[in-house]
Amino acid sequence: MKRFTSLPFLAGVKVLEVAGLAPVPFAGMLLSDYGADVIRVDQPGGGGPPDLLARGKRSIAIDLKHPDGRNIFLDLAAKADVLIEPYRPGVMERLLVGPQHVMPKNPKLVYVRLTGFGQSGPLAPRAGHDINYLAVSGVLSGLASKGNPPSPPINLLADFAGGGLMAAYAVASALLSVSRTGEGGVLDLSMTEGAAYVSTFLTNMREAGLWPFEPGMNLLDGGAPFYKCYKTKDGRFMAVGCIEGPFFEAMLRGLQMDVDKWKPLQMDLARWPELEAEIASIFLQKPMAAWSQVFDQEDACVTPVLDHEEAMSHPHNTFRETFVSAAKQTGNFEKNIGQDSLQCTDS
Repeated sequence: MKRFTSLPFLAGVKVLEVAGLAPVPFAGMLLSDYGADVIRVDQPGGGGPPDLLARGKRSIAIDLKHPDGRNIFLDLAAKADVLIEPYRPGVMERLLVGPQHVMPKNPKLVYVRLTGFGQSGPLAPRAGHDINYLAVSGVLSGLASKGNPPSPPINLLADFAGGGLMAAYAVASALLSVSRTGEGGVLDLSMTEGAAYVSTFLTNMREAGLWPFEPGMNLLDGGAPFYKCYKTKDGRFMAVGCIEGPFFEAMLRGLQMDVDKWKPLQMDLARWPELEAEIASIFLQKPMAAWSQVFDQEDACVTPVLDHEEAMSHPHNTFRETFVSAAKQTGNFEKNIGQDSLQCTDS
């Protein structure tokens, strides 16, 4: 069986990415990582620190409000396979670069509109961020510990999972359709809907009666003593996820707990507070590094909670080349409309 060591599956695909915040740049980066030729369209006068989401892209600064800049953009769009834009409904139309301006010259184009609330509906014109999209999707209400308000998971769920990642998946699917039909189209993508889609499993759990309690008291949200994080002696944490019986038993062995007592009581909700208290008291007896050594010897679904630097140097992550350093990113080629000079950057 062939193992892919590189991912040039989208080689030859030309993507035009209108620069924006997290979700659209992430979608563009994913497409670039899989071999697409991505050109990011920046506003003139942009700058700032290097952007990891610009990896593998070329860039050009264009003033879309200027007729010359608009014409250059339309020329690029006419040659592109994919166009991704991040603006609220109506912005691209006011700039005269909306689907009705672009697609007559390029009917095979996949025109991607990635917004918080989509192109239609009562909230379509409203501003928002990840926390707002999660709130409206119903996902945020479940991201809370017992008795506490919901806590946003940084901006990973709506911006990146429900936004950029789902957009890249939709683009790949649309390109397959274009290859079969010869017809492009417009993708109206909403981060609110993307977040809801990513949480389909949770929705189905609730509807099936398998998520019956308030947030922080269910199987996978920290309610179960065998699926949560515990503080160690040095103030660090160990992540425990031993849902299945054999892994739960292995955790009990690693903690030197009474296997005969606790193994049959794993799913006894009435005993969960007692079980959690005992587990917590034991984890406090050693630092995280010591517990890591213990559970290196047990296949128990118990792992240390690493910080970013530790994760980058972890033997498994280095073996798999999980992280890419900023120093390894390719350079971008930038040309500003109205300027005669060309600039090269290493962002």
